[in-house]
Amino acid sequence: MKFRVERDALADSVAWAARTLPSRPSLPILAGLLVEADGDSIVVSSFDYETSSRVAITADTAEAGRVLVPGRLLADITRALPAEPVTLALEGSRVAVTCGKSAFALPTFPVEDYPSLPTMPESSGTVPGADFAAAVAQVAIAAGRDDTLPTLTGIRVEVEGSTITLAATDRYRLAVRELTWDPALPGIESHALVPARILADAAKALGGVDVVQLALAESSEGLMGFEGEGRRTTTRLLDGEFPKYRSLLPTETLSAATISTDELTNAVKRVALVAERNTPVRLEFTGSEIVLRAGAGDDAQATESLECTFEGEPLEIAFNPQYLLDGLSALGAATTTMNFTQATRPAVLNGGAEADSDYRYLLMPVRLAG
Repeated sequence: MKFRVERDALADSVAWAARTLPSRPSLPILAGLLVEADGDSIVVSSFDYETSSRVAITADTAEAGRVLVPGRLLADITRALPAEPVTLALEGSRVAVTCGKSAFALPTFPVEDYPSLPTMPESSGTVPGADFAAAVAQVAIAAGRDDTLPTLTGIRVEVEGSTITLAATDRYRLAVRELTWDPALPGIESHALVPARILADAAKALGGVDVVQLALAESSEGLMGFEGEGRRTTTRLLDGEFPKYRSLLPTETLSAATISTDELTNAVKRVALVAERNTPVRLEFTGSEIVLRAGAGDDAQATESLECTFEGEPLEIAFNPQYLLDGLSALGAATTTMNFTQATRPAVLNGGAEADSDYRYLLMPVRLAG
């Protein structure tokens, strides 16, 4: 195998495929990147039996072939190479990487032992890359990170006609986002539970692509696929039943406050400086003012008041400050509306009138002593 390719194209493709390499591979060969050269293109791939990545780029192939090389090492090398064309050549059991006056020799893994990549499921429809990336990022913040509860580490993807609904929860907050897409078949209905980390990474990496192909075919051995501009990722779906999250969303609002997102964000950050680990920040709403408090007794204390628009009976409620900040950040709106039923019931955050109304962030309050 021997080919010549532009340095930037090679570095980008290797970085794309290497991002899904396992940090602790169950087998040494799964730490490798498969590089295949044929005709006027090369394909760089990775696969760990759960997630696969594949990208094709244009190259000048002198000798077709395939080789399996240490993935992270190749990514580090290609990123550091000078801005000149790169030549890769298989020489015996090693791969020679030459760029300008720089030369490297890399060991190889036995390519015949590498598992076959899963077949990309048939496309179910398309969605703009930027919209997909933004929606997934808004939801992924609420996904669980406790591997002992694997169902909660996923994002529920529901497809009904031209609408996709994404939902994630870690039991303390719930994020739900709806977006429109262009389905391949009218009236399509499907659902999947996708690992949140993989979905968030894939969506972010494809955020600059005009159109992303989504594949949710349930007959594809429990896989979901994403593809755009020659870059492809597949992931195995999670087993288990996702919580019936729709029943958690309040059907009524007894009081509501609207406030500047930036002002509230900065105030929470300041007040939370005195909050010890797992100590909440209290929010008291009265009239046209919100008062934030943290700390009590002999500990450090902080108080700050802000103007807001509030409708309803006076209310005092407490939240985990980081969870509240996550929600405010995900809204991406100039103003935030906080909807309440009771101080002991979840609050729902969404953007003001100028913001995306298809996003809701439900946050469980922290029970106050007394």
